[in-house]
Formats: sequence, C-alpha cells, structure tokens
Amino acid sequence: MDWLVTIAAFLGTEILSVPAYLIGLITAAGLTALRKPGGQIAGGAVKATLGFLLISAGAGLVVSALAPLGEMIQGATGAHGVIPTNEAIVGIAQDRFGARVAWLMIAGFALSLLLARFTPLRYVFLTGHHMLFMATLLTMVLATAGLPGWLVVTVGGALLGILLVSMPAFAHPWTKRITRDNSIAVGHFGTAGYITAGAVGRLVGGRSRSTEDMKLPEGMRFLRDSMVATALSMLLIHLVMALLYLADAGEARAFQAFAATGGTAATGLGDYFMQAVMQGLRFGIAVAVILFGVRTILGELVPAFQGIAHKVVPGAVPALDAPIVFPYAQNAVLVGFLASFTGGLCSLGLLAWLLNPALGLALVLPGLVPHFFTGGAAGVYGNATGGRRGAALGAFCNGVLITLLPAVLLKVLGTFGKENTTFGDADFGWFGTLIGYAGRAGSAVGIALMLAVGALVLAGAVLVQKRVVEPGWDPGAHRDALLPPPATAGPARAAAPGTESAPPGAARIPRPGPAGDTAPRRFPKLPPPAGAPTPPPPPPD
Repeated sequence: MDWLVTIAAFLGTEILSVPAYLIGLITAAGLTALRKPGGQIAGGAVKATLGFLLISAGAGLVVSALAPLGEMIQGATGAHGVIPTNEAIVGIAQDRFGARVAWLMIAGFALSLLLARFTPLRYVFLTGHHMLFMATLLTMVLATAGLPGWLVVTVGGALLGILLVSMPAFAHPWTKRITRDNSIAVGHFGTAGYITAGAVGRLVGGRSRSTEDMKLPEGMRFLRDSMVATALSMLLIHLVMALLYLADAGEARAFQAFAATGGTAATGLGDYFMQAVMQGLRFGIAVAVILFGVRTILGELVPAFQGIAHKVVPGAVPALDAPIVFPYAQNAVLVGFLASFTGGLCSLGLLAWLLNPALGLALVLPGLVPHFFTGGAAGVYGNATGGRRGAALGAFCNGVLITLLPAVLLKVLGTFGKENTTFGDADFGWFGTLIGYAGRAGSAVGIALMLAVGALVLAGAVLVQKRVVEPGWDPGAHRDALLPPPATAGPARAAAPGTESAPPGAARIPRPGPAGDTAPRRFPKLPPPAGAPTPPPPPPD
C-alpha cells in the first residue's frame, strides 16, 4: 500500500496544492461536464494554467515597480502610501494562498447557484475576475484571522456565495432604470458606489439634463483605454513623488530609492527622473500582464461556469461586468471617471491632513483602473437618476468611497496591509472590513459573527428583491415628471405605440411587456363593420 500513499501524497503536495495546476484541472472538469471535445478540454486546461502563471509573473513586476514608490512616499510624507489595484494585490496573494483561493471560489460559485435556484435571488454572477478577486480577499482576511485552511474554504465559500447573488439584487432597481428591462443585472463589486451614485443623482438631479446632450472633446477619449490611462497616471504619480522626495531628502538619499529592489541607484538628476518615468511605465506593463493572465483563465473557466449555471438555474438573470452599462450613456462614463478621480484626490487630501495623523490610515493614491471602471459606471447610474449633476456628484461620492474604504481595509489584512497596493472597489472595502473585525473576536465567536454578517446581507437582498425589485419601483420616476417633454417636429414624430422614451442617456427602446420581454406591444385588430368592402392585399416587398 506504500505506492498508494506515495501517489496520494504526490497528488496532494505537487498538484492540488499548486494553484496553476489546480485551476487547469478545474477548467478541464468543467469543460468535461459540458461534453466538450477532448482537444478543447486539453487546450482549455493548458491555457488556464498558463494564465495563472502570467498572473504570478505580473505580480513580480508590480512589486518591483511599487517598491521605490513606497519608499519615496514614506520618505516625503512619513505615511504609508498605496495604489489600489485589484489585479496587483491578487497577484501578490497568489503565492501564499493560491490553492485555497481556487477551492473557495469553486465552493462560493456552487453555493451561489443553489441560492439562485431556491431563493428569489435568481441572479447568476458571471464576472469571473471579480469572483476571483473577492475569493482572494476573503482568503486573506480569514487566514489573517487565524482560521485553518478547511474553515477558510468553508466559511469563505459561504460568504462568497451570498455576495454573488445579493449584490446584483441591491443594485437591480437602479440597473433597471438604466436598461429599462430585466434582461441583465450588474455583477461587480463596486455596487456600493453605484447605489450611492444613483441615490445622490436622485437627490440633486432635479431638471438637470442628460450628459448625452453634451459634446466632449475628442482629445480626452484616449483615457478610455485603461492600459494607457494606468501607465500615464502611474508615470505622473512617480514623477510627483520623486520630486517631493528629492526636495525632502536631498540628492544623496533620493538617488538610492531605485536600488530598493535590486535596481541601480540614479547617477544624476536626469537619470533619477527618467527612472521614475520607467517605473511608472513598468507598472502599466505589469497590470497589463496580470489582466491578460486573468482573461486567459476566464476565457476558459467562465464558459464552463455559464454552461453549468444554465442547467442548474434556467431562466436566471445573468449578472455581468460593470462596463455592460457603458453604452447606455457614453458621455457619463467620461464625466464619471473624471469626477471620481477628483473625489479620490480630495479624499487623499483629507487622509493626509486629518485621518492619517489621527487614525494612522494609509495614504490611498488615486488609481486610474478603479476610478475608470467604477467611476464610469457610477456616472451612468448617477446620470440615469439625476442627469449631469447626478453623474458628476454621484461619481464624486464613488471616488470618496474607493479612497477611504481601502484605507480602512488595510487594517484587517495583516502583513498584506504593508504592501504598496490593495483592493480598489467599494464592496471589497466595506465587506472585507466587517469580516476582518468580526474575525478578531476569536475562532468560534468570530466565525459566528462572520456568518451573521453574511446572513444579514442575504436577508437584506431578499427583502429588496421582494419589496423593491419585483413591484417595479423606479428610482427616477420623479425626475421624469420634472423634465419637460422631448421636443418634436409635429404629430408625425410622436412616439409609436408600444414604445417609451428612455431615461436620460439611455437608448430609446421598446417598453417591456408583461413577461419582461422587449418586443413591441401588439394590439388586437378591430373587426370591420358589417357591409364594409374587402381591403386590398398588402403591397409586395
């Protein structure tokens, strides 16, 4: 029997505990369950494995690019500074918790399917990379609380499964305001920011016109490329911090900053500033590598999840990534991004002036990746309920949330709180903080408190679904009553039966029918009066 023990030990220590291999095996199992051809199964497993290795490679680049920046921020301000980037912190965490993250993600997705099947929350969360990010966060927080591996997977899987069906439900009244139907939901862990933006828009919008009536300069549209925007923002941040550090520490000390991770010290002012430029560009490359790795994994893993979900929860509403709402108000995306970034800068000033000295919170620098995606989506939500004012002020509030919440979250991440990056979206901040502080109550009490938090979230989502979503509450109905009717050129341009004007910034679409479909409403034909002549046949096409 020694050979059997040897094989079991080999599988456990050399394969199932190696995250890259584990992801490949999970992908192969999912594709096999869908009865895919053998070649597609093998190819999908290999691609998913390579994608995970790409994440690890990108994580190394992130660490080397951020180390000099962290030293410059610490030297210039005396405070710990971080750049919130989900991909970066997930890549760093994979080296320690990769296998547990994979098992937790699978357990959470399986539970979410059961909850979608047997509760009113019939949402299937298909944003795979956010599933991976939240699984990583929960693993880090629960492991920091001292739970053993099997409890990390069990408790974390339960919490993840609850979030996957609950967060789309909380956002769905606002999402339906944008899409005007029940065909899609938003599955993205920036939900707190989107709800806040919609609520702020409802409060301040009044008669404010839609952002889609604005004409924005073409020269700003390059900011919609997240890779370019990330590299540019990090380049500017590195240059600014390099200048501040130079003024504070002097040339001799500042020139040594780039030797922190095995690099070479600067030889002069020109070399010093150009090394800062190169480190900013390298960070953009690192994030691009990690993104490519995540997309490579999910390109194979998500189809397997979709097929399984379709069989388990027929007729469920797919919860998709936040950019799914971008086409409904493209100007609002850019307005939201800029307003969210401004909110991040103002919150950074608040951290530096008050919250860091008083509470020891880290300085969270605005990262363009979270501000672009969550800020852009928040702009769309704010525009739907409050026009231009709603888009700007709602996204500004989102920027405040994704700056202050990550600073608080760092307190419960243990040794990962010392890294120069962290999670950037709102739901990671508030939920991770609640779970982290609950875990400090001790093993048994901490687990009970964590599960109680999850139960409250689930109960709240069910209540919103039954009392708000299903009755059809429209958060922007009062705004529609305030706005003047759209200008028309005469009776010939009146709206056709079965259609209605979309909310500000959304495309004009047919009014949903009783079953939630978007087909034009049809009315029965009236019978001709007695003795009427037979009408001629319709003209040929």
